[in-house]
Amino acid sequence: MAEIGKFNQLKIVKDLSFGVYLDGGELGEILMPRRYVPRDCKLDDTVNAFIYVDSEDRLIATTETPSAQVGDFAVLRVVSINKVGAFLDWGLMKDLLVPYQEQKLKMMVGDWHVVRIYLDQQTKRIAATTKLNRFLNLVAPEYELNQEVEAFITHQTDLGYNAIVNGAHWGIIYNNEVRADLRKGMRVKAFVKKVREDGKIDLSTTVPGYEKIDELSELILQKLEKLGGYLPLGDKSEASDIESVFHTSKKSFKKAIGALFKKRIITVSDTEIRLVK
Repeated sequence: MAEIGKFNQLKIVKDLSFGVYLDGGELGEILMPRRYVPRDCKLDDTVNAFIYVDSEDRLIATTETPSAQVGDFAVLRVVSINKVGAFLDWGLMKDLLVPYQEQKLKMMVGDWHVVRIYLDQQTKRIAATTKLNRFLNLVAPEYELNQEVEAFITHQTDLGYNAIVNGAHWGIIYNNEVRADLRKGMRVKAFVKKVREDGKIDLSTTVPGYEKIDELSELILQKLEKLGGYLPLGDKSEASDIESVFHTSKKSFKKAIGALFKKRIITVSDTEIRLVK
């Protein structure tokens, strides 16, 4: 059955001048207006369609991609406010409603907010909420020490950055564990340092084993991560090439990569270095 608020693979069952109708199973036939229909589509073809309810309470299919789907967390901008709530730009023609009762703080036009997108089971309309706690820490966290997770940054505090871990739990990246600029709405790779008694998770953006390295080694790691784990400099690279990238001598560069190699963080050849996966 087709799911409202998500992408679905649906078959075209009618092809009319104003659009096509898709087989939505128990939801019935769903209109995809002509402007969204992929070129050269024909009867019985399958299309990847996002389903939502329009302003007239009709199910509509689109091939446009919203910023997030039902069940996702996202950072979205307020574009208008009326008597029922605030509306967010999420990439579709119809803006996304945050009812007043779902606003933790009063929303203002132009503000960006972290929201969770949900489907109202009574109206079948898609909406959003800033009251995130009821969707998090619903099950006991079962993470291993140093386990890699996805951290969705929600806001900064004096201690560091609060984050949603794997879409399910609250976590925090303390300031001394931050290795790069972080901003609200970013999704970053992080590592579990500790699961606290309250279920929240202490995180680090530092790969286990990277601790206690010197400043040049840290710069090399940052460059490697920025370039996808590969750097075209190695043991036999020209000193001028090394100096142009890291502003250091070849001797210092070789010492730094040697230390990283001993920690099994990188592999080294004459002409390149790579992060160990």
